[in-house]
Amino acid sequence: MFVKYFKVMFLVSMLMLVTGCGPAATSTAVPAATATITSTPIPSTATPTSTPSPTWVADFTAFLESNDGFSGAVLVAHDEEILWEAAFGLADQSQDIPNQTDTLFNLGSMNKMFTAVAIMQLVEQGRLSLDDHIIDVWPDYPNAEVAEAVTIHQLLTHTSGLGDVFTEEFATDPHRYRSNADFLSLFVDEPLLFPPGEEFSYSNAGFVVLGQIIEQVSGQSYYDYVQQNIFDPSGMVNIGAFEVDAEVPNLAVGHTTGDFMGNETGVLASNTALLPGRGFAAGGGYSTVEDLFHFRNALLGFDLLSPESTELLLAGKARMGEYTQYAYGFMDRLVAGQRVVGHTGGCPGVCSFLYMYPESGYTIVVLSNIDDGCIPALRYLGEHPSE
Repeated sequence: MFVKYFKVMFLVSMLMLVTGCGPAATSTAVPAATATITSTPIPSTATPTSTPSPTWVADFTAFLESNDGFSGAVLVAHDEEILWEAAFGLADQSQDIPNQTDTLFNLGSMNKMFTAVAIMQLVEQGRLSLDDHIIDVWPDYPNAEVAEAVTIHQLLTHTSGLGDVFTEEFATDPHRYRSNADFLSLFVDEPLLFPPGEEFSYSNAGFVVLGQIIEQVSGQSYYDYVQQNIFDPSGMVNIGAFEVDAEVPNLAVGHTTGDFMGNETGVLASNTALLPGRGFAAGGGYSTVEDLFHFRNALLGFDLLSPESTELLLAGKARMGEYTQYAYGFMDRLVAGQRVVGHTGGCPGVCSFLYMYPESGYTIVVLSNIDDGCIPALRYLGEHPSE
């Protein structure tokens, strides 16, 4: 593949740091049915799950504060209480503007969580089924052979056989891609990488199709649907998929030493030239650490989906590695022996994650606007289990 942008190898590289696994390929021929992580019930936020450990929180925050090279914002919470949040580094190095706890950061692939919740809402409403094929809900999909072969479940779990959108063609003019529909031409005529359901291969194209399915079924734009049905009910007021040339206050600029090929240039620069024209169903939106915490509370408080649908959403289904499964738009993982659900996001100048611990009740949000900025925190969490 051409660009290391929202790429599974970036995600897997972060996952390996905290699971102790060795190198992993982008595609694995392990069927979803062989998944081994046992998903425990997700408790409601209405009931405290445990008493937070002041020592563990203090040690984690002290570690982050001692990381002089970090640039971004961090939030640590237990159940519905924020225990600590802080910001470090610069939101815009060219203007010497510091990051704040309410700075908006690029989420990378974390937007997949919102897309998956939207699909599950439409399933709950009886407007589509996880077993539906693309053609059942999008009869005019431009590739009939693919539309007849691929199901919603397979799109959600990266087992569809669809590929990527970050190709050489994308790289010639990234800013022209400003809607889910704009990305279709990058993959719609390509054959599937494998028969649907037989392998796992991280697919941004699959989530583009899901974004378009949301539009087909709801009759709304993808952006209006997630705003009205996910962001507003969650109390998220600092979130959006902004056009790359829009003037957005308090927005962090990504800083990278990488180029389109993922090669090191040795020169620190803004990542703006590498970004699509607007975030979309596979990633690239912006938000704050607190808004992602609000999303966590709404999701685990069953304000967005029923308890049954929330369980289904978050339960691992397709194996990514020894300790990691992909659920529906979320990762279901074992980190230092504890179950964690959430998602990572990464591209040049972006490194972010949301970790939700169902058993201990902790939530960790780290949003960074530099290359690999969140990896030290991921490594720390892998070596120091929450208490």
